[in-house]
Order: sequence, then structure tokens, then C-alpha cells
Amino acid sequence: MKQRQITVAITGASGAPYALRLIQCLLAQGCQVLVMVSSAAQVVLKTEQQLSLSASPEQMNQQLCDYFSVDAEQLKVFGRQDWFSPVASGSSAPKQMVVCPCSTSTLAALATGASNTLIERAGDVILKERGQLILVPREAPLSAIHLEHMLKLSQLGATIMPAAPGFYHQPKSIDDLIDFMVARLLDHLGLEQTLVPRWGYGKEHK
Repeated sequence: MKQRQITVAITGASGAPYALRLIQCLLAQGCQVLVMVSSAAQVVLKTEQQLSLSASPEQMNQQLCDYFSVDAEQLKVFGRQDWFSPVASGSSAPKQMVVCPCSTSTLAALATGASNTLIERAGDVILKERGQLILVPREAPLSAIHLEHMLKLSQLGATIMPAAPGFYHQPKSIDDLIDFMVARLLDHLGLEQTLVPRWGYGKEHK
């Protein structure tokens, strides 16, 4: 059976912990994860997670494989201009992609069909091939421009899932809030998750 492939793009909005936890969960389920990291995302990863990644895709690949304790066949990093990567073509790209977190500039590029970077091209491929594109924006407040881009992308078939964790599961830590969002992402990707009980199946609410 072919290994399930999922693309994860990390862009320059706040929310790096969501991305790392999502990748960790995907790898734990045996998925092959194709990763792209924008230059702004590298700054956010260093700021929020103290994770300094090389600008070289090859070195970044090794760093992330070491970080997640997996081999290079399970996690593959592609550079920003790697136009020969699988994600750049509808004939070989995975059918599922998550942009987590998704910056407002990435929203704008996807909404207008720009393909100036591999992340933008990969998202454009998913849309044109009628695949599953999940976007996790993290911005506040939202301008009318941001909302218009989200509406347009939703109308094109993308799922807009803002990084807005709930509190009804009574989180006790930041990790619990992160897991809330990652659990929702896994649900939408059609993957099993035990991070957060589904509504009505957890402990009784009084």
C-alpha cells in the first residue's frame, strides 16, 4: 500500500507550535510529510520555539528529521524555488495540504493565483486539482481585505480554520490548546486522533 502523503507548509504568522505538533502527529500515523518553510516562518520558529533552521533545504531536512526522530523517507523538505518537486505539479502532488500557520500574505497570494514561491504554487495546484487545502490563519483583528481573501478561498473549496482553540475541553496548559487545533486538523484530514474527545464523547459537561 502506498504511503499516505500530506503537504505541510509553514508560513510567517504566529503559531509555530501548531505546525510542529501537526507534523509530529502526522509522522506518528505513518504519513509521509512534505514540508515547506517560508523565510518568515524560520524567524517565527526561532522566536516561538527556539528552533533555528538552516536556509539550505538539505540541511533543514536533516534538522527536522533529527527533531522528529524520523528518517529522510518519511519527512522531505523542499526549497522555496524547487520547481521540480512533486508539490509543484498536479500529476504528482499529494491531494491534501495544510498551511499552518497561514500568513495573510499567503492568503493573498493563494486568493489571487500568485505562484511566486513553491508554497504558493503548491496551494494553487491543490485548488486547481480539486484537492483538500486547509488554511490556518492567525491574525487579529482581520481587515476587510483578509476577510475577502478567506471568502474567495472558501468559495474555491479551501477550508479556512483559524487558529482559535476552544475552551470547553477545560485546557490545563498551552499544550492542551495546541492539541485542540491539531485535533481539528486531523479530523478534517480524515485521520484518527485521541488528542481531544469529540463533542458528546468526552467527560460529562455540567
